[in-house]
Amino acid sequence: MIKKAKYYYKLKNKQVKCTLCPHNCIINEGKYGICKVRKNAGGKLISENYAQISAIHSDPIEKKPLYHFYPGKNILSIGSLGCNLKCNFCQNSNISQTKVTDFNNSKIIYPEHIIKEAKRTRNNIGIAYTYNEPTVWYEFMYDTAKKAHKAKLKNVIVSNGYINKKPLNKIIKYIDAFNIDIKAFTETFYKEQTGSSLKPVLETVKIIANHKKHLELTNLIIPTLNDDESIFEEMINELVKIAGKNLILHISRYYPSYNMDIEHTPKETMIKLYNIAKKHLNYVYLGNIISEEGSNTICRVCNERLISRDKYYTRISNISKNRCMNCNTKIPIIN
Repeated sequence: MIKKAKYYYKLKNKQVKCTLCPHNCIINEGKYGICKVRKNAGGKLISENYAQISAIHSDPIEKKPLYHFYPGKNILSIGSLGCNLKCNFCQNSNISQTKVTDFNNSKIIYPEHIIKEAKRTRNNIGIAYTYNEPTVWYEFMYDTAKKAHKAKLKNVIVSNGYINKKPLNKIIKYIDAFNIDIKAFTETFYKEQTGSSLKPVLETVKIIANHKKHLELTNLIIPTLNDDESIFEEMINELVKIAGKNLILHISRYYPSYNMDIEHTPKETMIKLYNIAKKHLNYVYLGNIISEEGSNTICRVCNERLISRDKYYTRISNISKNRCMNCNTKIPIIN
């Protein structure tokens, strides 16, 4: 379905400038922005992926990943098409690196129907905008999130964080939780491996933290590209300055995908970076790896196990009213 886009202005000769994300694409008539879903149609910017659903599933909230936001609950997860990054290691390239007209398996589902489905889904807390990059689906995400908020459902965004301040500040009041993917901590990596830049992502993290929204971050570790221990520690220190020691970080293991065939991340590298992060952050987890270490939520004061996780099976045992039942330490968790 075609929808008039938000956040653009007209230029001469029927060109338009999209201001949704930091690319600020100048788009000629009949052409697309970098995201492949926002098109200049006769001098007007349109969103071609409005209500185009490429995937809809009920997922454990831990799969987003969100470990401190209603643990043990499910969330209706929806995705569309397009992305404003060109990650060489993308795990969902079939939906992120395509136009609507080139993808045959999507279906049109309107916001009202998404909300009805969320309400009748078992053990469900709300809606997650995920799978592809949801910010390029802005118009549909905004309309759905606003209606879902009114219906007392929770809204979750899983994003690369590459969005301009104005649209982020517009939608943030309807969003309850974010997982932002920090790809690396160098501009070189962002430019060469994603076709974007780091600084706007850090600004997004800062805005979310300043709004006191629930925030968890994911960092995918790719051997030789973003696994330098000193740079990783610099990143952790910067994140602590932005969001504090209670920021939740997921360190995720890379496996070859899309245009990248580097060998998967060694377990030893994951453990080293996990231990570095634990020196500065209270809650650090390991993803895409079988390891008891980095799976469970542990009290930072008395080391009591509060939440046990086995893949996506979650058992809450020693936490009540957001406090450790052993030592009464307050835990930054929403449940």
